[in-house]
Amino acid sequence: MQIGLLVIDSGGIGGAPDAERFGDKGANTLGHTAEAVGGLALPHLAELGLAELLPMADIGRVPLKGFGMAVQSQANGKDTLAGHWEMMGITVEHPFRTFAHGFPADIVAQLEKAFGRSLLGNEVASGTEIIARLGPEHLRSGKPIVYTSADSVLQIAAHEAVVPLDQLYAWCEAARAVMVGPNLVGRIIARPFVGEPGRFERTPHRRDLTVRPPGPTMVDVLQARGVETVAIGKIGDIFSGQGFERWIHTENNRDGLERTVDVMLAPLNRPRFIFTNLVEFDSHYGHRRDVVGYARALKDLDSFLPRITAVLGTGDQLWITADHGCDPTYRGTDHTRERLPWLAAGPGLTPGVGLPRNTLADIAATLAVIFDAPVVGDGRPVAALQPHA
Repeated sequence: MQIGLLVIDSGGIGGAPDAERFGDKGANTLGHTAEAVGGLALPHLAELGLAELLPMADIGRVPLKGFGMAVQSQANGKDTLAGHWEMMGITVEHPFRTFAHGFPADIVAQLEKAFGRSLLGNEVASGTEIIARLGPEHLRSGKPIVYTSADSVLQIAAHEAVVPLDQLYAWCEAARAVMVGPNLVGRIIARPFVGEPGRFERTPHRRDLTVRPPGPTMVDVLQARGVETVAIGKIGDIFSGQGFERWIHTENNRDGLERTVDVMLAPLNRPRFIFTNLVEFDSHYGHRRDVVGYARALKDLDSFLPRITAVLGTGDQLWITADHGCDPTYRGTDHTRERLPWLAAGPGLTPGVGLPRNTLADIAATLAVIFDAPVVGDGRPVAALQPHA
């Protein structure tokens, strides 16, 4: 038996009851994307229940073959860590610190001492925009480009021909040591890029150094129970590798999907849990407000799904969810607070649409029942996804 959990990074479906508290009233990532491109045929996602969760979006209504429901995050935050940790039973109650006006002088001084050179940037910015603007100066000076966003992050961008990857990663390790205590941020992110002025491109060699979860997650429990735990994409970064015996880096969404199929096809000697993140939805299209790109990525995912569902054996399931929204039609470039889909496919499932779930921690609770393990968090299992259902 194996369960694959596939995260459409930022794939929100609107209508979060607390969206206004986060300044995101009216945001709807998947729904607005479909509407903006004049309708978007997603037949395989639709047959898992997505069309029922997005009744106003033209994504194609087809007979159900899977089980779907909407989920509301309870985390006090709308970032990557909060969403993924909640799926594994850890609900963030106190958000990590953010820096709305860049990093203060004392932090900058510590970073420059650790790097052995001064910085460029130190502002709240879009990664592609700040690299395009400050990249030429970085090429001349070798100074790292440091920036943040509405999330709790410190990002360091450097050209791979100017700063070797090992050096960039070492700077990130040094920054992780600086950003502690009252300055603690959720992630330090290496943002390598290549190209010439006017044609800079970020590479797949991104690396995230995250805060470790504050306690054991559902992944830790599954691993202790003898379940084979596999992280694909940036999942390993999000959990600092904690609880995963295999950690597979990926180049892009397609690579993440291919690696997921590869793992599912590998000999199954014991129960297996596969956790995959498709980061390009967020990093390439959501934050960049690229509606056409987002729509194309959804179509690519939908077209690929039959390859995954075809390898599901008796007792196997594929789950698809999201960690937050990032509506490419919305104001700004930040994540958006939205309801999230939870879609399931598997040979033994009875097709249907379930009642809305109040927390992503229900995913952890359902995993606990399926793998006969102690539950982490206060979620409640979904009866329709349990083997005996």
